[in-house]
Amino acid sequence: MSESTKGGALGPVGAAGGPEAALARLRALETLESGYEAWLELKVEHAASVARFREERERLNQQGSFLLGAVRAAGLEPVASEVPGLVPAQASAGDFLRDAEERLSKTREALAAREAESEAGYATAFDELRGTLKDRVQRYLAAQRPHLTLLLRRVGTERSILHVGRVTGDTPVLLCQLFTGRIPSRYGFLLDDSTEDVSLAPAPLYPDEGVAPEHVRPDARALAELVRGAKEVLPLKGMLPLSVPRPGGGEDFFRLLQRGAVLEVEVAEGTAFRNVLGREEAERFAGHLLRLKLAGRIELDIEPG
Repeated sequence: MSESTKGGALGPVGAAGGPEAALARLRALETLESGYEAWLELKVEHAASVARFREERERLNQQGSFLLGAVRAAGLEPVASEVPGLVPAQASAGDFLRDAEERLSKTREALAAREAESEAGYATAFDELRGTLKDRVQRYLAAQRPHLTLLLRRVGTERSILHVGRVTGDTPVLLCQLFTGRIPSRYGFLLDDSTEDVSLAPAPLYPDEGVAPEHVRPDARALAELVRGAKEVLPLKGMLPLSVPRPGGGEDFFRLLQRGAVLEVEVAEGTAFRNVLGREEAERFAGHLLRLKLAGRIELDIEPG
C-alpha cells in the first residue's frame, strides 16, 4: 500500500487556505467587499476539498477492483463474503486478499473520518461567514441610507415604465437586505450581466446556495417562491426582488432588472414578468419606496418623465 493511500494525500482542515484562512481574512477586514472576497475564497477552497476527497475515494475503489481482478486473472476463484468490496480467495491467495482488504478498509475509514472533519470545519466557517456578513450589512444599513432615484416614463395615459437609477458599490447588497431581509450570495451580483449561453438572456440566479445549474432560470412564480422561502442568503444575479403589499391584502412581486444605465421595474404576472405597469401598480411601487424614505431607511428622488 502506498504512503498516499495510508492517509497523507489530503491535508488537514485549517491548512494553507481553507476555513481558517478565509475566516482570518474576514475578521481582519471590515469592508463588505473584502468579506465577500473571503466568502468566495472559502467556496473555492471547499469545492477543491470535495474534489480531492472524491478523487481519493475513486482511487481506492479502483485499487480494490484491480486487486480482485488480479486474483481472478491468476485463476483463483473468490468465495462469497459478507464484507462488500474485496472478497477473500481460496488457497494461498486468502492471506494476501485478507491483508489487502483489511488495509483498504482501514484506509477508507480514515478517509471518511477526515472528510467528515473537513466538512464540519467548512460548515462552521460558512455559518460564521454568513452571520458576520449579515451583521455587517445590518450595521451599515443603520449608519447609512441607500440613495435611489425613481424615473417615470409614461406610456399613454394609464400605463408607464419605471426605472431606478443605477446603483453601485455596497448599495446593491444593502438594498437586498432591506428589500428581502437576506444577503446576496455575491458582492457584485446586481451589475453582472454575464450569460453562460449567448443565445439566452442572463440568468436571474447563480448556481449557489442549493440552486442547481439547471435551475438558474426559474419562471416568475418559482422565482417569487424561492425568494420568499430563502433563509439567510439569496443567490440573485442581475436583479433585485421587492414585494409590495396590495390594499386588499396579499402582495405583488416586483423585480428591479439590470438594464445598463438603469434598473427596470417589472411585475410578476403568472409565470412571466412585464415591464409596462398599470397606473395603480406604478403608484403602489413608488408609494412603497416613499414609505421606506419616510421611515428613514432610504433616500429617494422621484423624477417624472
